[in-house]
Amino acid sequence: MQIRTGIALVFLVAFAFVAAEDGDSKESIEQLVVETLVKPETCTITSEMGDTLQIHYTGRLMDGKVIDTSLSREPLVVELGKRSVITGLEQALVGLCEGQKIKATIPAHLAYGKRGFPPTIPADSTLEFEVEVISLSQQTPWQKIVNDVLPLLCLALVPTLLGLVGLYLYNKAHAQPQGKKKNKDKKSKKK
Repeated sequence: MQIRTGIALVFLVAFAFVAAEDGDSKESIEQLVVETLVKPETCTITSEMGDTLQIHYTGRLMDGKVIDTSLSREPLVVELGKRSVITGLEQALVGLCEGQKIKATIPAHLAYGKRGFPPTIPADSTLEFEVEVISLSQQTPWQKIVNDVLPLLCLALVPTLLGLVGLYLYNKAHAQPQGKKKNKDKKSKKK
């Protein structure tokens, strides 16, 4: 019983289910599905967040219509973690080797969602991308510092600087001007 329930759950979550709308059936998936088409014999380095990949890709709707491809131009340069591509594609690119080819089926909520990308990509469209990793450049320690530590440092510095500016403006607003103070002192001495 437990095995049967597990298989049903995997089938429901990982694979497409069919929902009927006005007599038409629309295929959609709930989670990202990544299938390896070609994997190199030796794979010593896999991609991680912060790494830079050069990829060739072909993106399709589930009916097979090509929405975009890089095959007729230079490879696309993607720095993982910078959100330069849709979320589902970025997630699919983590853990790949140089020379590896994959097919990623990306659900609508990890692609263009309810708004789509008219007129090319309709709303709530599941997309399929075939991707080949041409090159993989790992993040250097300096890049890691810039990407990981510098944003945290800036988050700490901004409130500190705003606090100092606020303190300066507060002190300036509540300080008596020197000229008026001398006039008050002279008037009090005359009386």
